[in-house]
Amino acid sequence: MALKRILPPRLRAGDVIGVVAPSTPVGPALQGQLDHGSAFLRSLGFEVRLAPHVSAATLGFAATGVEKAADLNACFADQGVRAVMCAQGGLTANACLDHLDWDLIRRNPKPFIGISDITVLLTAISVRTGLVTLHGDDLLWGLGRSITDYNRSEFVAGLMSARSGPIPANRPRAALRDGRAEGPLWGGNLTALLKLAGTPYWPDLSGAILFLEDIDLAADRCECALMQLAQMGVFDQVAGVVIGYIDGQDGVSPTGHTLGDILLRLTRSARFPILKTEDFGHNCPNAYLPVGGLARLDAGRCELALLEPCVA
Repeated sequence: MALKRILPPRLRAGDVIGVVAPSTPVGPALQGQLDHGSAFLRSLGFEVRLAPHVSAATLGFAATGVEKAADLNACFADQGVRAVMCAQGGLTANACLDHLDWDLIRRNPKPFIGISDITVLLTAISVRTGLVTLHGDDLLWGLGRSITDYNRSEFVAGLMSARSGPIPANRPRAALRDGRAEGPLWGGNLTALLKLAGTPYWPDLSGAILFLEDIDLAADRCECALMQLAQMGVFDQVAGVVIGYIDGQDGVSPTGHTLGDILLRLTRSARFPILKTEDFGHNCPNAYLPVGGLARLDAGRCELALLEPCVA
């Protein structure tokens, strides 16, 4: 039985944003980006509070799963913290899944924001609690470098103004397969999403709009990942696919093969629409996409629209 969908409360100036690092810790070399991202949030009127294990590397490469989960649980439990933002992605976010307090998170809904390896947590939290989570700019790489007008406007629209309707295009879009679809948004980083295959945290993709991005995705790795989805029956279930910016492949793919090309070949007998955008992904400005939230895809019009806001 599907859980009731929960929209987190919108953010307001003066709110505290808790920062966690449930994947790769923030090392000294990234302190400048941490400071810049924090300064951006403060410029919008927010207070930034770092969780205890943001820089911890207890295992030599990351904090333990127990430590990471403790930071997340504490942020959701703290009534003074109004949102939880991930510092960055990495590789080991799945280590904390078995230590999260799902009932606590469900009882204390608040925006949970991240990208890349954080796809693991965005998905698992939404699957286990019904809370709509936010795929969008993280603190270090999204907000801690060069802020664009798109970064700023999407943060305000997605998290503060409770915008619904069409998502503005960051760069030109292309319809790879025409058609329309409506359904819940699921997805994020393709490599990270597949870490959940065969686990209790995998989402029900029946009628879903699947959105995908990745980084340094060579053609053979792309083929492998998409074939795994096909063999899992995902492309028999979804109502549509949106492809974001594939860093290291879009525009510079050494073989000329893109995720879109491979997806079209693997699903040649399917009819679901496919839209190519550069509105989310690594090393590009990000729209805020509600994981588990309802959306409409019109590939012919090159439009992705939210049928409800990311926040209430």
